Amino acid sequence: MTHRHLAITMGDPAGIGPEIIIKACEKLRARIEAGDLRLLIIGSGVALKNAATQLGAALDVPEVHAADADWPNLCFLQADSEGEPIRPGVLTADGGRFAFKAVEQGVRLTQAGRIGGIVTAPLNKEALNKAGYHYPGHTEMLAELTGVKGSVMMLAHGNMRVSHVSTHVALEDVPKRLTPERLRYVIDLTDKALRGLGLKRPKIAVAALNPHAGEGGLFGRQDIDVSEPTIAKAVADGLNVVGPVPGDTVFVKLRAGQYDAVIAMYHDQGHIPVKLLGFEVDPATGRWQELSGVNITLGLPIIRTSVDHGTAFDIAGKGIANERSLIEAIEYAERLAAGAARP
Repeated sequence: MTHRHLAITMGDPAGIGPEIIIKACEKLRARIEAGDLRLLIIGSGVALKNAATQLGAALDVPEVHAADADWPNLCFLQADSEGEPIRPGVLTADGGRFAFKAVEQGVRLTQAGRIGGIVTAPLNKEALNKAGYHYPGHTEMLAELTGVKGSVMMLAHGNMRVSHVSTHVALEDVPKRLTPERLRYVIDLTDKALRGLGLKRPKIAVAALNPHAGEGGLFGRQDIDVSEPTIAKAVADGLNVVGPVPGDTVFVKLRAGQYDAVIAMYHDQGHIPVKLLGFEVDPATGRWQELSGVNITLGLPIIRTSVDHGTAFDIAGKGIANERSLIEAIEYAERLAAGAARP
């Protein structure tokens, strides 16, 4: 049970955020009405109402203010003033402005102790930058808003949990990002997150950077010179870590339950296996049937989870977006909040 509200930030109102929020709240209605789950939606009131009307939803989502002493179990907070109408699927600076302001308010409320964590719907990086907020994405924005210098992205789908040493950097820069300090930081945060999810002694595998973990140095020495001694030190400190494990087998072993998480070296190495399993496609139409997976930011002083997909401007406003990833992100945020509350 989540005693404090979780904030759901709408992301870009022109994307599928408003729609999947309404759908998720309908699916979770029984838990919300019972008080087992409390949600505060932050974003554009106009976009939320339009989505509810289009979907024929009969949800009661009263508007509240940040200073109100009490909020109902499901409620809405206006992120910023409404400007020109934001149309589904149309990229605008206003969409980026709302996305930033919603996250900013969510961070402030979390830091003030009013909410237990933030669940983010997708934003559009181009719209965000058009609005004057120059961040590569949510992760970097949240790091600056909370005053931390480093953070770690973890993707999760079922038992597939993958943390990343590097994410939004050019592939040629990845080897420079693999340092003993960064790798140990990712190991420590991954171990802490898994314990927060209730795993008492999690087993973590570190993926190799190079094919065959460098093949004795024939294909690069980073795995030998950086990863091996860092892993050995972590083991000596009592952590359950193995590797470096070649990237072409480590995720198969993760799926088989041999590990509780894998640490990937770079964005695509970690994202591809999780998304391959989490995105189900209708072979007849080529359309997504299910979008499953959660993005968790580690290393922040607040809890933040997110959907593992984008704004999907091409289907925004059509009523066909899938809410499964958002529901999973809410559930992960609940588990992490409960873990943080444990002594």
